[in-house]
Amino acid sequence: MSEQHTYRVIVRGTWDGLTDEARARLVAEAADHGLTSMRFTEEGTLTYEPSPLKHFSMRYVVVSDAADGEEMAGALAEERAETTLRELELGHTGLRSTVTDLDTMKINFKPASRR
Repeated sequence: MSEQHTYRVIVRGTWDGLTDEARARLVAEAADHGLTSMRFTEEGTLTYEPSPLKHFSMRYVVVSDAADGEEMAGALAEERAETTLRELELGHTGLRSTVTDLDTMKINFKPASRR
């Protein structure tokens, strides 16, 4: 069995071809999809600004084989985003992702201050 890594993936895109109904729904639900909802989850969280209703992002946690790398994690997250947006009947274009491998991320600890 190969080693599994945990990735945080941000998928960004642009709203495109939204129906009037979808646009109204997004504006009405905007408070649930603002800065306070930004979390990395397996199901993904959708965030956007209601005015202007132009761009959005979705945040995912993806667990995948380390051998497949960040590109595969990004592709999996984009596929999840595509499925979710299609199910919600939200028109979009230009999905692209940014991936961070949490298992290889370097953390710089600041030394404790001396008193």
